[in-house]
Amino acid sequence: MTASRLRIALAAGLALLATGSLADTVGEVGVDWMGNDIKIDAVGDPEVSGVTCHITYFDRGVLDRLQKGNWFEDPSNNAIACQQTGPITIGEIDLSKDGEEVFKAGLSLIWKKLVVTRIYDRKNDTLIYLAHSRELTEGSAKMSISTVPLFGENVTWTNGKPQ
Repeated sequence: MTASRLRIALAAGLALLATGSLADTVGEVGVDWMGNDIKIDAVGDPEVSGVTCHITYFDRGVLDRLQKGNWFEDPSNNAIACQQTGPITIGEIDLSKDGEEVFKAGLSLIWKKLVVTRIYDRKNDTLIYLAHSRELTEGSAKMSISTVPLFGENVTWTNGKPQ
């Protein structure tokens, strides 16, 4: 096996590992006879227990990949909905306006990723979850957000609530 093929195989394996490690596929809806599906994954926030995000994404089938000639890439379209699914305990989270990534999965062999970023809106006491695609060469304007309001909820902050 050439070094180039070995790198591609390794990258594909790592992408599959990254996708399956934090997400649990809970739904799959077929959308056409080409084998294309919309998949729904449940993703927990590693630093915020009691919150679950459901992310949808388009998974191209083999026939569609053969027809279009693009084997290694899925579209950037996605949606997200996050809800409280248990008692909320917030650990060590990034409080900056940039927030922090809580989930990342490959949408192509190497270049494109689906990313979920959490941002804490201190003024409105709300967690914001932004789903977007990150591409190496060209960013995508396709995005979706969901919020989990903390106001009036019994929330435990392991390091004390930020002021």
